[in-house]
Amino acid sequence: MVDTLSITLAQLNQVVGDLAGNAAAMLAARERARGTDLIVFPELHLIGYPPEDLILKPALIERAAAELQTLAEATADGGPAMLVGSVFVRDGALHNGVALLDQGKIAAVRFKHELPNYGTFDEVRLFQPGPLPEPIVFRGVMIGVPICEDIWQPDVCRHLADFGAELLIVPNGSPYEIDKDTLRIDGVAKLRAVDTKLPLAYLNRVGGQDELVFDGASFVINGDGSLAVQLADWEEQVVETRWTRTAQGWRCDRGEVAKLADHPEDIYCAMVLALRDYVDRNRFPGVVLGLSGGIDSAICAAIAADALGPERVWTVMLPSRFTSRESLDDATVCARLIGCRHDTIPIGPAVEAFTGMLAPTFAGRAPDLAEENLQSRIRGVTLMGLSNKFGPMLLTTGNKSEMSVGYATIYGDMAGGYNPLKDAYKTTVFAISRWRNAHRPKIGLGPDGPVMPETIITKPPTAELRENQKDSDSLPPYDELDAILLGLVEHEKSVAQLVSEGFARETVARIERLLNLAEYKRRQAPPGVKLGSRNFGRDRRYPITHSFRSA
Repeated sequence: MVDTLSITLAQLNQVVGDLAGNAAAMLAARERARGTDLIVFPELHLIGYPPEDLILKPALIERAAAELQTLAEATADGGPAMLVGSVFVRDGALHNGVALLDQGKIAAVRFKHELPNYGTFDEVRLFQPGPLPEPIVFRGVMIGVPICEDIWQPDVCRHLADFGAELLIVPNGSPYEIDKDTLRIDGVAKLRAVDTKLPLAYLNRVGGQDELVFDGASFVINGDGSLAVQLADWEEQVVETRWTRTAQGWRCDRGEVAKLADHPEDIYCAMVLALRDYVDRNRFPGVVLGLSGGIDSAICAAIAADALGPERVWTVMLPSRFTSRESLDDATVCARLIGCRHDTIPIGPAVEAFTGMLAPTFAGRAPDLAEENLQSRIRGVTLMGLSNKFGPMLLTTGNKSEMSVGYATIYGDMAGGYNPLKDAYKTTVFAISRWRNAHRPKIGLGPDGPVMPETIITKPPTAELRENQKDSDSLPPYDELDAILLGLVEHEKSVAQLVSEGFARETVARIERLLNLAEYKRRQAPPGVKLGSRNFGRDRRYPITHSFRSA
């Protein structure tokens, strides 16, 4: 029986499906952890998380088993044991689990018991739940290994404590959401630690995966609920923690306590890291985007520069006869502040060509939304042409407020490969723009100092598709609109509930109608990072065709 343990927490990024690359990264981390007893990796780290239906490929299962065996054999050198998350098949059933690799072999395997089936998670359709797990004996110490969702309900931790667990190690794949770090620590981990009187090490991954981003922010809570260790958010870290047996049981020595990013830096970092991993892992040389002189495209350009470096960002102003001199100047200054390439390609010739081509068919009809959308689609075609010719991925720049009510042009400004603002309401866009003009994010590759002129933040938003157009012509003020949308989308409130909170019935009913009508557009929108509790696509899945209205 030992009285001290050193456990290394490997808060790492991963690539879904890159089993060899993920295994190599784990071995490299293990090499850094020489001298410790055990190194722990996040949930399903060998194959990547979330694997979605990739997990149903027999070839992936076979390769995962082979890679796990290779990792196990590496532990024959007397170095640290490894706790590795992977996929396992038992009696024909697929399990999400962890394996303890020690002294050259797979010493123990435990399966996840609680399978999440809500929001972004659909593990019930992929895995079978394991039985309530028993502790793993390691160096004479009984270690409970609840996996991610296993600590969000009390049963698994209580069962492990009843079976003699002396400490808990929790491998996670916990995606970022606003205020999620507080929920993890205060709302879940402390409750389990205090309830079981066992110290709990919570290990999360870091990095982007399509529409999800993982913020890391791993931590250790002792059995009295005190925070012993806090890893940084948004960065890979390999951190040794030291544990001591006391008269009251095992306790983690106090170690590093990193300060986590405050709001809205956490939101901004989520956008930066998600975009960086999406672009790099899909092997794009960089990004291109339309820079209109408005706040949405300006902050997207800044996010791209912080994610990839300004040299990999190409902005293009696509003016029409409705584009103001102020917008032209603001776009030029914005690109200069960011330090990226900037070009101007007027769309007038294409607008004239399409107008002439459609004139016989449009004869007798006054100009309306069709002509406005034509400009947006010409811009989309132009930017896609640049993407096809030179290789950068096209970013779209529409915010969640606009996407909620359909204030976007399908096959126009919605055309592209990724949208950093997809889950950011317009009020959030204003907040992160003000923040970025005064701060540089800790993971940013962009410049110090402001990234856009103040006029971009303060001028009234406009699409500039007709004379004297303002967003307020079609929509309520954004602070009001976003409050209504937060109720309708995130909280599923009815029109009557929002009216009781002081909003005008006519306004709420109109917004609910627009929200429902725009579902077909959102289904065809590019992916974008999840920020809140109900993003469009992974969280909020509504039928396109339905007749229910809460008004």
